[in-house]
Amino acid sequence: MSEQPFRFRFRVRYGECDAQGVVFNARYADFVDIAVNEYIRTLFGDYQHLLDQDLDIQVVSMTVNWKAPAKFDDVLEARIKAGRLGNTSFTLHLEFFRHGDGQFIADADITYVLIQPSKMAKAVIPGSLRDKLETGAPGVLISHAGETV
Repeated sequence: MSEQPFRFRFRVRYGECDAQGVVFNARYADFVDIAVNEYIRTLFGDYQHLLDQDLDIQVVSMTVNWKAPAKFDDVLEARIKAGRLGNTSFTLHLEFFRHGDGQFIADADITYVLIQPSKMAKAVIPGSLRDKLETGAPGVLISHAGETV
C-alpha cells in the first residue's frame, strides 16, 4: 500500500488462539469484520446512518492469505483501502501486520454488495458513498489494543 492507509489496531486474545498457540485461521474472518466495521464507521459515521437511508452491505466473497503466525497478546494492525468499486458492489483490501516489528501476517479481500433492506435487493452505490469509498480514510488510526501510540 503506497500511501498511509486507514489503520486499526487490536490485541490478539487468548481465546482466539488454537492448540498450536497461534491465531486460529477462522478468527481472521472476525478480524476482517471488526476492522471493516471501524473503517465503515470512519467513512460513513454511525452504521445506523446507512440503515436510515435504507442501505446495508452484505458479504459476497472473502479470501484470506496467511504469511506468518500471530500469537496471543500480539498487537495486530489492519490496514485498509478500497479495491474494485462496481455499480452495486465494492471490494476492500486489508493487510495485517504485527505492531512493533512490522511482520506481515496476512492479507484479505472482502467484497460487499450494497442492498436496500426493505426490498432485499441490490442497490446502486450512491455517488456520495462512492466518493467516500474512493477517498478512504488515509492516515486515520484507531486503536483498541491499549498500546502506547
